[in-house]
Amino acid sequence: MKIYTKTGDTGNSSLLGGSRVSKADPRLEAYGTLDELNAWMGLLKEQDAFREHSAFLGEIQEELFTMGSHLAAEDEVQVETWKLPALNGLLVGRLEAEMDRMDAGLEPLRNFILSGGHPASAMAQVVRTVCRRAERSIVSLLVAKPDQAPRLEPVVVILNRLSDYFFVLAREILRSKGVEAHVWIPRTGQH
Repeated sequence: MKIYTKTGDTGNSSLLGGSRVSKADPRLEAYGTLDELNAWMGLLKEQDAFREHSAFLGEIQEELFTMGSHLAAEDEVQVETWKLPALNGLLVGRLEAEMDRMDAGLEPLRNFILSGGHPASAMAQVVRTVCRRAERSIVSLLVAKPDQAPRLEPVVVILNRLSDYFFVLAREILRSKGVEAHVWIPRTGQH
């Protein structure tokens, strides 16, 4: 099978059921951003600093593919027809438990922190921002297609929690490397 089909050369792409839509369609923006998030997560997971988190990150990557398949489906009928895997309703609780576990060893957060301090921590912050963009793109999709809300709102919840997880993970990496977070201290009285 050839990887190139030339069917997208006119700026259109197919949804799961075969409907052709513009590549500017909010649905494609949403699952394209999930794909980007998944690629960044793959890079993150391969860093030595994330070795103990690698298995969980792999599970999250698989869930991102499930989310993308639900975004590519036009309705619940297609979800059932294509026998798409169900969204993992337990993932939010697992993310919260993992954040609580890591947070227990971190200093209380009193200021905004800047990305950096260690390359792995900075990479987790990049993944966090891509995750937030994916969340915003799905919210935009729901605004454009409110009939999809009951089916896709759980994706927004998962991504909201996932971006929080990456923030805590970035802080945890700094702690494990013995690096203090760079705190943002706003300048006062300067223009």
